[in-house]
Amino acid sequence: MRPQTVELDPPAQIPNTARITLRLLATSDVHAHILPWDDLANVAAPGRGLAQLANLIAKARAETAACLLFDNGDFLNGSPLGDHVAETRKLTARAPHPMIAAMNALNYDAATLGNHEFSNGLPLLKRALSHARFPLVSSNLSSLDRKNRRRAFLPRALLLRRMMPDHNGTLHPVMIGVLGFLPPQTAQWEQRNLAGKVVTEDILTCARALLPRLRRAGADIVVALSHSGLGTLAPTAGAENVSCALARLDGIDAVIAGHTHQVYPPPQDGADLPRIACGKPLVMPGFFGSHLGVIDLTLRHDGARWQVAESVASVRPVALRQGAEITALVPTCDKIAVLAHCDTAAMDAQAETAIGHTAHPLHSYFALIGHSPVQDLLARAQAANMRSHLAGTPASDLPLLVSVAPFKAGGRGGPENFTDIPAGALTARNIHDLYIHPNSAVALKMSGREVALWLERAVSLFHQVTPGAQDAPLIDADFPAYNFDMIHGLCYRVDLSQAARFDCLGQEVAPDTCRVVDLTYQGLPLNEDQQFIVVTNSYRASGGAGFAGTRCANVVMEDSRPLRRILQDYIARMGAIPAPDPSDWRFVSMPGTSVVFDSGADAVAHAAAVPGLVPLGLRPSGFMRFRLRL
Repeated sequence: MRPQTVELDPPAQIPNTARITLRLLATSDVHAHILPWDDLANVAAPGRGLAQLANLIAKARAETAACLLFDNGDFLNGSPLGDHVAETRKLTARAPHPMIAAMNALNYDAATLGNHEFSNGLPLLKRALSHARFPLVSSNLSSLDRKNRRRAFLPRALLLRRMMPDHNGTLHPVMIGVLGFLPPQTAQWEQRNLAGKVVTEDILTCARALLPRLRRAGADIVVALSHSGLGTLAPTAGAENVSCALARLDGIDAVIAGHTHQVYPPPQDGADLPRIACGKPLVMPGFFGSHLGVIDLTLRHDGARWQVAESVASVRPVALRQGAEITALVPTCDKIAVLAHCDTAAMDAQAETAIGHTAHPLHSYFALIGHSPVQDLLARAQAANMRSHLAGTPASDLPLLVSVAPFKAGGRGGPENFTDIPAGALTARNIHDLYIHPNSAVALKMSGREVALWLERAVSLFHQVTPGAQDAPLIDADFPAYNFDMIHGLCYRVDLSQAARFDCLGQEVAPDTCRVVDLTYQGLPLNEDQQFIVVTNSYRASGGAGFAGTRCANVVMEDSRPLRRILQDYIARMGAIPAPDPSDWRFVSMPGTSVVFDSGADAVAHAAAVPGLVPLGLRPSGFMRFRLRL
């Protein structure tokens, strides 16, 4: 790291009564959402978009004389717009990535990278970043040269010099150090794009090494852009989510967190996040531009440098939710919206391309309880595709299974985060809705024992339920739905009376328990020594979330095409999608026991197809609560 140094005239004596109020504004996990519009459902979405957030930023800036704006990563990818730009357009200085153009227009002071910045490969990322008019920092990411030597991918630290007025209006130079971190697992998750090209390091280790150097270079205060969840106060080495522990380090003055799409500090009206005493101001501003993070620092000069005397952290939403209704709190900024106009127009025209037809609705409302036409369709498409690739190879003689997880199943994505495609014509827009990530398909060779452990990891999504309990919570909110893999081709039951074998991070916490029972293949008990081909996505195959059998040595085939393309080709070839098969799994019967879970408001229209399911009403959060009798 070579922080920028600035030669200053000898400073005038600053009285220790001088105070400066510095406001830090933060966005995170915008995922290339510029307009307040849901491109998948093709409806207005007033709770998202950088163009919506722009007026909130302007208002916050107008309230104070000293203000800095940061982005915390995952800004380039993760929306139909981001995928459209990646797949169809050449980026130039005159026609930059629309997110970069929007961030330039909003005069960001600095940004860091998130893990999804790499989802469409390094060449696209480098071209996009070359047009940024704001500095970028990445403290725990290194490039590898041809001799495997490490070089900084981006500056490891920044030193921003700003002239700021004190409470009397006198201007003073203030030096703001900026560090930026991404999950060290990024190199693993994105290994198909990054293997042999970059390496990542532990966040806390890097921070401890860089902080003294930033201070020696003249930093008055240090802000950490941490594309990492809250985590615990004492995380293990290499942990994915460490923002709270980062805030406790000496030398850190403020932390902007992200990655897990949560809001912190949590709203007062009931949230799933506790307030954590990490000793420093910390914000996490939601996702898709839903919130603006605000940290107000009162700086006092101690005769040597400015220090933080007081701090207040808060988040400001762009919209207000009342049940299923969302009302914008600020208007859309036309100056930002127009920057995406050409790309969104081209994307919308392409989205209406006819692909096929479905005679039944395709929805994900009940994917977490085993009833999902979407997952059935994805499994069929991947099985047909991989069988054709494996034909004539030794692996073609092995039984083929398909692992599929739901990406749109509510949770932190909110009550609109479900697929709901009515019966009728299917378009390219629907294909994107059915599979939202740019993953590819991978075939792994593994044993029956590994397959069984894979399922145990997946069904740890559920809370343990005491027989006879009434309306016990079913879903562990800390367990991402995209890690709930259903393996098509096997039949099994899930015993909720047993403890979860794994925690939400994939750590084995109860090795002697077994929730997956009556596990069979073609009507016979699963043989732990039998070999199978399991088709999964590239994220899971690279070890994402730590499932058994996901290692490079087990890979027998990879189709480099995006899974969306595989799905689209399958539907086009079939013409009409067949009716979904019955679910491969169910819960073990527990007479006199009921559980509750939340789904989308429109799930009621499909509830009759699930035995034992009773709607309980709409929650203030906008979710519909259901009771399931076991």
